[in-house]
Amino acid sequence: QVQLVESGGGLVQAGDSLRLSCAASGSSFSRYAMGWFRQAPGKEREIVAGISWAGGSTWYADSVEGRFTISRDNTKNTVSLQMLSLRPEDTAVYYCAADRGNYPPIGDYWGKGTLVTVYS
Repeated sequence: QVQLVESGGGLVQAGDSLRLSCAASGSSFSRYAMGWFRQAPGKEREIVAGISWAGGSTWYADSVEGRFTISRDNTKNTVSLQMLSLRPEDTAVYYCAADRGNYPPIGDYWGKGTLVTVYS
């Protein structure tokens, strides 16, 4: 079992950058592959980025590859998403997810999300 809390969302201008953070507690963080998902209004939740248990592998959706970077710190039990060159279409609620045995992660445990709004 792991509890996840996202932070860092907000209102930003197109072209700007934002860093999201996810703090995990309750279990051994390194036993979970981690991921960031997002859900825009009227759309289904989609995976944005994933990172393997030790952080040696990363995966990105085509829509964000080259702009977003996922990272994790297993000492601090955190996973981050550095978002560069944000676009209005990046507007969504971003969720942190943990997965016990799937990579890229599907998601066994979820945070409540943090809203990112990008205006032009």
